[in-house]
Amino acid sequence: MKLNFLNFKTLASIILATGLMTSCSSDDTIIDTDPETETPDTEEPVEQDSRWITIAGAKMGENPGDGNGGTLIYSVTSEDAKDPSVQIDPFNNGFVAPSNRTARLQSSEDGNTIFNISYAGDTGGNYTKYTVDGGGTFTQTGSEISIAPYVGTAPRWIKLFDGDKTGAAVYVDTEHQVDDNGTPDDVTDDTYLYTNSTIGVVTLDLVDSQINNFEEHVLTLSDEESAAGYYISRIDMPTLNAAGNKLYIGARVSKIDPATLENDSDYEILGSKTIVLDYPSLLNPTVITSTIGHGNTNGYRSINAFEYSGSVYQANQGDPEGSYILKINADNTYDDTYDFNLDEALGVTGAYVLAWRPAANGKAVLAYRHEGSEEGVAGAQGFFALVDLNARTAVKIDDIPYDPDFYLFQYQGFVVEGSEIYLTQGAVGENGNIYVVDTETGEVTKGAELINATGSHFIGVF
Repeated sequence: MKLNFLNFKTLASIILATGLMTSCSSDDTIIDTDPETETPDTEEPVEQDSRWITIAGAKMGENPGDGNGGTLIYSVTSEDAKDPSVQIDPFNNGFVAPSNRTARLQSSEDGNTIFNISYAGDTGGNYTKYTVDGGGTFTQTGSEISIAPYVGTAPRWIKLFDGDKTGAAVYVDTEHQVDDNGTPDDVTDDTYLYTNSTIGVVTLDLVDSQINNFEEHVLTLSDEESAAGYYISRIDMPTLNAAGNKLYIGARVSKIDPATLENDSDYEILGSKTIVLDYPSLLNPTVITSTIGHGNTNGYRSINAFEYSGSVYQANQGDPEGSYILKINADNTYDDTYDFNLDEALGVTGAYVLAWRPAANGKAVLAYRHEGSEEGVAGAQGFFALVDLNARTAVKIDDIPYDPDFYLFQYQGFVVEGSEIYLTQGAVGENGNIYVVDTETGEVTKGAELINATGSHFIGVF
């Protein structure tokens, strides 16, 4: 049965046509600041020579590591982030980022602004942004706007790399098409035809807090794939190409058994796929397929694809051969000569990319698990590796400690400052540290201590 998401375009079109969407002035929610405690002008060099590093923690809901108790954020300078004598306690001293469950956070490139879209609940889909003032002080700025009429109350969104101007959120709704042969009440007589995937994409002006564009499309895979029961079941992680005229959206492909109309769990994994749209119009959808990697490209909580040196590099997950880093060329097709398999590079079996982030030099920090990962409180978790996109190499970072209760599946954010990449490490319910990896030398700096809370965990830096 179709979900009500299919009514979004009608509602969204009315909103766009009439301009009736209401927004909430930030005047009602700005945190008052005591003039005596305002940051003096003498600290201006901090903004020039450093940047804010915002640490995010996901509080436990009902079970350790579920992150459903809300999100707290706390900021320090990059100098303090690198100082192991500094203690950071976001769970007691942090700012509560509005969200019913784990907030979906992004930060400006300079670290001075945090963007948030609430996830689920009454406020799900609400976009807000905050000026980072240090510590647990985040001042709401600009207007609040809801993207729920376009993509629902639990949107999957990302900040595009266009100078902090635009965010993009997506959803997908699926409907199996059958020929009931005149017996609509008897599923055993139904003939499966194909599955339609209705995708919605909305772009959001992060500066002026307004909707830029919204489009909805119905996608069906090739005749052969569709007849076999394959369809796009989840999408996420929109990424702009270098030219800024195409938007790539990662996709997960699932399968139905055409004979029984039940979900199929044992099937051949197709080549990794990506949806390509014209940008900024969001029109003319096409689907491209890799012959190198197989599995999904939608990622989970962390950005899964990045533009580097004119191409887009994308991780895949669930590949029978272990995760790959895939390359999409400037002509908007997969580069099937770029073969970068992480099982081979790391010497493991079943590598699975949990999160990753490259610096401008093409070297990245990558979080991964594999078949040798221990089972912890939140399942089999993982390790960090230093990756070189040009050389197609990956080396495990031994200077970041491993703990089976370290939870990376919900990891959201890394900070890139020059050739350095900041990250958090800490097991569920246990204290941890910020670590800073120099991607040029491989040197690892153990930074500030992170104070944890029972059942909670750290989900990244911004």
